[in-house]
Amino acid sequence: MEPTVDNLLDYVDKKMSDALEAMKKDFAAVRTGKASPGLVEGIMVEYYGTQTRLRDIAGITTPEPRLLVIQPWDQNAIKNIEKAIQASALGISPVSDGRVIRLPIPELSEERRKDLSKVVHTRAETARVEMRAVRRDANNVAKQGQKNSKITEDDLDQMMKDIQELTDDFIKQIDTAMAAKEKELMQV
Repeated sequence: MEPTVDNLLDYVDKKMSDALEAMKKDFAAVRTGKASPGLVEGIMVEYYGTQTRLRDIAGITTPEPRLLVIQPWDQNAIKNIEKAIQASALGISPVSDGRVIRLPIPELSEERRKDLSKVVHTRAETARVEMRAVRRDANNVAKQGQKNSKITEDDLDQMMKDIQELTDDFIKQIDTAMAAKEKELMQV
């Protein structure tokens, strides 16, 4: 959807929502001290010659707070799933009994918690930059619309004010999500 003066606020809302959701998805993949399917569901596994997401070839459950259980729908995929987990940046060794794979989630050291907190801050800042880029582009479309006599100067001022309010709202949501993830990281 290309932004026009008529759909500008909807466009801004959609783009900012997408950026926020992408950030939250990335946050889910940041390992805390507790098990979450989001840690592994995006891992790519070699499955019959094709790179496939783990969530598409196995069920992922958390029967305990510090344990992930991966149950492949095809038992032939177990070895490849183990290899993919070991090759990932998770740093967790899978334990397999031939039918299911267990991933015990170890406690995080204080140093690792701080490192992960920096990752969360960096990702949140990237999301803020995305929000500001959407705002800049939307403001340019609004100014162009006023220049082309599609909207009045008063409409331009109101539209830019609305765009700024949307931006502020999404930045607050980013900060809230970042604070929640940081709190989750720092819990022992």
